[in-house]
Amino acid sequence: MTRSTVPEKDPPDMEQEQPVDEQRGPTGRPLPDLPDPPPVDRHGPAHVIAMCNQKGGVGKTTTTINLGAALTELGRKVLLVDFDPQGALSVGLGVNPHELELSVYNLLMEPSVTIDDIMLKTNLPGMHLLPSNIDLSAAEVQLVTEVAREQVLGRALAPVMDEYDLVLIDCQPSLGLLTVNALTASHGVLVPLECEFFALRGVALLVQTIEKVRERLNPRLEMEGILATMYDARTVHGREVLARVVEAFGDRVFHTVISRTVRFPETTVAGVPITVYDPSSAAAAAYRQLAKEVLAGCHAG
Repeated sequence: MTRSTVPEKDPPDMEQEQPVDEQRGPTGRPLPDLPDPPPVDRHGPAHVIAMCNQKGGVGKTTTTINLGAALTELGRKVLLVDFDPQGALSVGLGVNPHELELSVYNLLMEPSVTIDDIMLKTNLPGMHLLPSNIDLSAAEVQLVTEVAREQVLGRALAPVMDEYDLVLIDCQPSLGLLTVNALTASHGVLVPLECEFFALRGVALLVQTIEKVRERLNPRLEMEGILATMYDARTVHGREVLARVVEAFGDRVFHTVISRTVRFPETTVAGVPITVYDPSSAAAAAYRQLAKEVLAGCHAG
């Protein structure tokens, strides 16, 4: 799964390392002090986070891969779940979805298939992957007739919950039965939100869905936070959208903001996280900061 790729340096304007007030971050709020979290002497039980937004192309898969990688740097053991029939998470980690003999689909639909049967090791120690491909699209239809159909993923993950510190589920861009399964199996929801006006419009519907799942299926479900992605501080539009997100959601918005960079498409081709592909980049630093926020819960205040 590992591919050796040496990146070339971008021109100065390609990756934006925007000057930010030392006391206030890009969201305009005081930056929290985020020390490195203490090491763990044992793993588990896992905290499960669904990466969810019904709009596509907002950075769910990028965030799943790179947040997972940053968490492993902090000594956490992480399981990534590709829960999108497009298999983008698998591709982003160097897996060809078309060559999979078994995938998440088989785990959900075939009682004889276990997590160990489909689990793949990534090129990072401590980060494992449950891969997916187009077969998963059939599960949406087949699960309709299942008893307790919303809990199928949660039951599948249960045997390994004590082996990992975090489970990150990369959801498909819809609010269908697969996404409801992910929300039912999760403790928290992380919403990557592109800093673009039209991306804001669907967030209210997503919040309603989260509230319905909490009321009817999963009382423990909480909003982990909203992560501003694809931010360009050089544009008035980008700054205005970010300000509006903070105005609307307040402390539920992470202090970390992910800026646009050509590095992310390059990492997909390379099949490795940004923390491996270009470890000294601003993008890698941002995801390391996000990992600390997720572990410390600093987005809540």
